[in-house]
Amino acid sequence: MKGIALAAGLAVLAPFGASAQTADQLVKGAADTSNVLNYGMGYNLQRFSPLTQINQETVKNLTPVWSYSLADDRSEESQPLVYQGVIYVTSNSATMAVDVKTGKQIWKTKVEYPPETPRIVCCGIINRGVAILDGRLFRTTLDANVIALDAKTGKELWREKAADIKEGYSMTMAPLVADGVVLTGVSGAEFGTRDFIDGWDPESGKHLWRTYTVPSPDEPNGDTWKGDTWKFGGGSTWITGSYDPELHTVYWGVGNPGPFNAAGRPGDNLYTCSVLALDAKTGKIKWHYQFSPNNPFDYDAVAEMVLADIKIDGKPTKVLMDANRNGFFYVLDRTNGKLLAANPYVKVNWASSIDMKTGRPVETDVTKDAREGKKVVVYPSILGGKNWEPMSYDPQTGLAYANTLAFGGHYKTEPATYKAGEWYVGMDLTDLWDWGTGPRGHLKAIDPLTGKAKWEVPSDIPRFSGVLSTAGGVVFSGQLTGEFEAFDANDGKKLWQFQTGSGIEGQPVTWEQDGIQYVAVTSGYGGVYSLFSGDERLAQVPTGGSLWVFAVKKPQKVARE
Repeated sequence: MKGIALAAGLAVLAPFGASAQTADQLVKGAADTSNVLNYGMGYNLQRFSPLTQINQETVKNLTPVWSYSLADDRSEESQPLVYQGVIYVTSNSATMAVDVKTGKQIWKTKVEYPPETPRIVCCGIINRGVAILDGRLFRTTLDANVIALDAKTGKELWREKAADIKEGYSMTMAPLVADGVVLTGVSGAEFGTRDFIDGWDPESGKHLWRTYTVPSPDEPNGDTWKGDTWKFGGGSTWITGSYDPELHTVYWGVGNPGPFNAAGRPGDNLYTCSVLALDAKTGKIKWHYQFSPNNPFDYDAVAEMVLADIKIDGKPTKVLMDANRNGFFYVLDRTNGKLLAANPYVKVNWASSIDMKTGRPVETDVTKDAREGKKVVVYPSILGGKNWEPMSYDPQTGLAYANTLAFGGHYKTEPATYKAGEWYVGMDLTDLWDWGTGPRGHLKAIDPLTGKAKWEVPSDIPRFSGVLSTAGGVVFSGQLTGEFEAFDANDGKKLWQFQTGSGIEGQPVTWEQDGIQYVAVTSGYGGVYSLFSGDERLAQVPTGGSLWVFAVKKPQKVARE
């Protein structure tokens, strides 16, 4: 079905006469302070800005410039893109273009869903944003379609179906444009799908390639699955990958195997709980690294693969960093996948360490007992040491800033029978959490090579927003209770906060226009924690999606007589 474009009525609200955005601009996106062209604020997914107008001294003067209603009551996890004075943002049900200075809508294109589209998916009815190239925007839809829109008008240019929603597939991620190809992933492992990454032609929508994250028996590493288990093996790819233009390599995280009950799928179950290094033009796998072989605990590895150049033993090294859901912080050589560091950054009891020679976890009796069907208390819980919410890496401090989780879970297997379109989990979901005492989460400043925190800010209710850091020494995050917050990057001292009216699960971004530095974030409660935690303290947090934009209020001059 075609989307419906609703014009704001005044094209003069934005400089639409400007030239279309280019692939070269995408490559330079991390250094472009006037726009936000990439998911993750750069191909490296560092979510770091060199801007300094908003800093440790001026952030106290940060005030809202405007707020725009998304007319949606779901979780709002979209990361806005900004190009030449226009913000592009999504919800699960629409794509919108908004003027930066006025907050007025330029156009809105609704997503029309067929009646059979499931309204319960794992985990949350959401969308995380768009990609941009040559005047086109690209997004995915809950019913597993990939769409291209005209960035000037919102008109739908092409639409391609990636998978069948009746089998449990869905799409919530922001696409990635790399080497002239639009890359997308899918969700569905909890429904027994066999998942993949796709490549599409940005101009025509032609399907270029598909790389399955669960190999068949005749493909490399297909022998890590026994019998027909690969057909329902999972391996979702629902978070956007990173990209190194010099190496022409995309790094994409892969989710958990299906079902959670590992007894019926002996073997390492590649490429689940892994990172894949891919050729963007062909989808060919260059190398892989598996974080959690034969994993029972839903420790998917889809979250952001952050790229940076740091010194290892005094030598500049191209690395990939991942605060893995399994509780270990990994540093890999991104040229070849070699493990350089792996240390716990939260409480971990399922493994005692990571073997630096083999790269495999040294599992404890907790994991052994879980595989044998015994009930165990495992740390981290199935929500992980860090869930989907993206961290930031500041190359100036050398620290990663991440919202982490501080509770465990109860794990007990159940038999799992596959039926298309139904849950395929194999786990008792009636008693999930071991909350413990104290805060349920922390914002941490983590040393990537040791996993140790330079500082941490506790939160009784865990944060599930993305994190943004800046050269002004400020770290931005948000609370599920609605507060948008700023912290000192050096010591974690809270410098500022603003109540947005609903829980923040979005991804903050910043840019500069006409000499003014702006910060934007989506607000809207309803994600995975609200769905499964049963946290009664959030009962009074209203739903309702909105996009907030902030800037520093300049002091007013007082006239003297």
